[in-house]
Amino acid sequence: MENIHEAQQPPVSTLQNIARIALGLFLITAGIGHLSFARQEFQAQVPDWLPMSKDLVVVLSGIVEIGLGASLVFLIKHRVKVGWIAAAFFVAVFPGNISQYLGHKDGFGLDTDGRRLARLFFQPVLVAWALWSTGAWAARKLLR
Repeated sequence: MENIHEAQQPPVSTLQNIARIALGLFLITAGIGHLSFARQEFQAQVPDWLPMSKDLVVVLSGIVEIGLGASLVFLIKHRVKVGWIAAAFFVAVFPGNISQYLGHKDGFGLDTDGRRLARLFFQPVLVAWALWSTGAWAARKLLR
């Protein structure tokens, strides 16, 4: 039986392709921000319980974001795999968003608990965006 990583690439619409490229560019921009102009702001999202330097976490996640973004834009033949990897990445960094909310840490204009709470609801949107725009969710359905 074919697994999710070997699933054929389902057809996607023009809107899905535009959304995939937009998500890729968003990730590249965020990754560059991790490495430069927003480095300190991103450190506010790193949970205190992580046993490594906050700066190292920000740099490493920035590198991953640039790689994921470039993969979303350019690795069209692997878009289903990249979609699942991007979705997993968004799930993996979600504890940072929760930590920012629970720790009342300001960053990126999230200077109230209400704004930090609202930000938490955007993470599932990113997961869905990655799965829908790459056809990953449709590929999962093809395996049934």
